[in-house]
Amino acid sequence: MPELKLGPVGQIARSVKDVRAAEAWYRDVLGLRHLYTYGSLAFFDCGGIRLFLAEAEGADAAPQQSVIYFRVDDIEAAFEALSGRGVAFQAPPHMIFRHESGLEEWMAFFEDPDGGLLALMAQVQS
Repeated sequence: MPELKLGPVGQIARSVKDVRAAEAWYRDVLGLRHLYTYGSLAFFDCGGIRLFLAEAEGADAAPQQSVIYFRVDDIEAAFEALSGRGVAFQAPPHMIFRHESGLEEWMAFFEDPDGGLLALMAQVQS
């Protein structure tokens, strides 16, 4: 039997309370390229990975929790740009881990309108 090798992530699904409000926020605040909306489903391009937003069903339905990490080249510049668009970060960008090679993993976390956790992430060579 051949060895299983999973490929790169193709899509991330996230449920939201109001797909129209989420569509506007992901498009207008985060600046993601909107691909299409079909009923209560909205799709965005995240650098080749498709983000699939689905409206949670039922009045008591809570959006499922997941974390989406957006890779950026310059985390400070991305932090400043999104802060300027009204994004409230939990804390400024900070180093999470330093590899033995000196490569640093930096992140900054924030929430979407439904309280879903998102993050900026960057690798920085020290």
